Amino acid sequence: MFELFALGLGASVPGQPSRMMVIWGNLTRPHEEDVLKLSRSSFAFTAAAFLLLAVPVSAQQAVDYEISFPDAANHVGNVTATFRGIPQGTALEARMARSSPGRYSPTGFAKNVFDVRAEDGQGRLLEVTQPHPHGWDVAGHDGTVRITYSVFGDRTDGTYLGIDHTHAHMNIPATFIFAPSMSAAPVRLKIVARQGWRIATQLVPTPDSTVFTAPNMQWFMDSPTEAGPLMFNSWQESHGGRRATIRLAVHHLGTQAEVDSLAMLTRRVVAEQIAVFGEMPAFDHGTYTFIADYLPWASGDGMEHRNSTILTSTRSLTGHTNRMAVLGTISHEFFHAWSVERLRSKALEPFDFERDNMSPDLWFGEGFTNYYEPLTIRRAGLYTDDEFLSEMGGAIVSVVNSPARKHGSAVTMSMQAPFFDGAAWRDATRASTTFLSYYTWGSTIGIALDLMLRQRFNTTLDHYMRLLWRDFGRHQSADFAPTRTYVTADLRRALGQLTRDTAFANDFFRRYIEGSEVPSYSPLLAQAGFLIRADTAATPAVGAVLRSDSLGVRIMSRPSGGSLYSAGLDSGDVIRVIEGVPVTEADSVIAAIGRGRIGDTLRLAVTRRGGRATIPMILAGSPRYTVMTYERAGMPVTAAMKRFRQAWLGPKAPQRSR
Repeated sequence: MFELFALGLGASVPGQPSRMMVIWGNLTRPHEEDVLKLSRSSFAFTAAAFLLLAVPVSAQQAVDYEISFPDAANHVGNVTATFRGIPQGTALEARMARSSPGRYSPTGFAKNVFDVRAEDGQGRLLEVTQPHPHGWDVAGHDGTVRITYSVFGDRTDGTYLGIDHTHAHMNIPATFIFAPSMSAAPVRLKIVARQGWRIATQLVPTPDSTVFTAPNMQWFMDSPTEAGPLMFNSWQESHGGRRATIRLAVHHLGTQAEVDSLAMLTRRVVAEQIAVFGEMPAFDHGTYTFIADYLPWASGDGMEHRNSTILTSTRSLTGHTNRMAVLGTISHEFFHAWSVERLRSKALEPFDFERDNMSPDLWFGEGFTNYYEPLTIRRAGLYTDDEFLSEMGGAIVSVVNSPARKHGSAVTMSMQAPFFDGAAWRDATRASTTFLSYYTWGSTIGIALDLMLRQRFNTTLDHYMRLLWRDFGRHQSADFAPTRTYVTADLRRALGQLTRDTAFANDFFRRYIEGSEVPSYSPLLAQAGFLIRADTAATPAVGAVLRSDSLGVRIMSRPSGGSLYSAGLDSGDVIRVIEGVPVTEADSVIAAIGRGRIGDTLRLAVTRRGGRATIPMILAGSPRYTVMTYERAGMPVTAAMKRFRQAWLGPKAPQRSR
């Protein structure tokens, strides 16, 4: 059993012995001799395992990295990357990744790399050429190439590199060059940490607390690493014959007690998610790590990885409200330890670091995860029914009202992820009317399917997830990848297998996943005593953000439905007159539209590209829905509704796990 994996914490300070803090079960011991004894035996186990399990690779091939931070205040890290065992007569092709695990859009990490130089194993300077913006080629070597460079990073989130005087927040693809031809070679990383910094990572520790290893490049690139003044909390999970250490590693400006309180909440959600699948994943080395930065200068994000996740937020952990606010990301990312990381779409495996990675199944991998995020928090007793319904009700209303459903399905929206998953483009888009997030759409498909399965087949979405886990996620190969990945047709077949009704499965996928229909949510939610209420008095909608302007009232956002959209108005257009009355305040335009009735026509005088124009505007509305419990609506809740609600939203984990 290798329970010490990635628990090496500490920093090497020049002139002082390295110290390591080990978390072993619930016992924290800073005794260096005991730690090194445990670490050596664990490292021996890991090294032997890697020899047995690693993909065959030339015995001479290896990749070593060292990173230091002498200029951390200016957000710069210094990197040495040494590639050994390069075939004679070939050039080393060194690259910076153009994409990152968990992020579906392309990136440009190479833009922050500078002062690149190379030498061979004898220290002789080598010529470096740059065939394209993302890579460097080095020829004339002696089988070894040592590349040194500096890298800038000042963004603390799930994708980028963030270095300052307080920490080094390293997403590996944003930090280290790699050689695609040496992807099977073992990797060694030395972190020259600053005084007072400790290290959290899923990388494998060694007897040197500043040195970590990975079996191959894919595993290394999927291993985010944080060095800083971290606070820890860990506990043991045991289920179905599998045991694992789960730990929080938190960089924040608060107290250890606040970290411990967050850990208590996290532990309850973790237990409920284990109950969904019926077992834990077999974490590669018995440990899963939540690496969190809750800092005023962080950017809100969450990013899944195979045995860890990155969590970032500007929120502090002061007070229960703040801790609950970050719990949603914790819930979402841990669910990915099953779905996406191991239960994995064929389109994402293996992950290609040199291009954007497109999958038609993100409505499932991300969307169903988005459904289970609040569901497992509710089952853990940390949300009320109203709070859960607020999360899911907003998603349902967004999907029902979205004009984007006219332009594609949940599958086609998934395939647009490279354009919208954090990607930045300078040109304008019509995304507000043509794109509907696969997170949102997928979560509403998940809730509908769960309720249909309970209503018609006496089964649940949990059973569907367990079936898929058994067939596609549970078994992993020797090189830490799923032995079998899925395509959309597999998800359809599994639904037919679960329900023993192929016609239902085919119809569900045709209408709601590969088509753009939405289920009838009212009768589905009514089973649990939840109500969708539509406004009885529909009024015209504006459909855009307006701002008072010296010329009139300027449209600040591209209209997406509503009256301005129907008139063909665009962002930047200025409304000067409505029905002969000059307008100078945004409220005046809103009031004029609100006084009319749907179908009425108002004449607008506007200034737009090409000059002034008079435009007829037919008033249009969009239905407004409210989702609430019967209790809030003042309606009676039957015993059958209460039983249904309890079976759906009640706890599933054993009480001892909560």
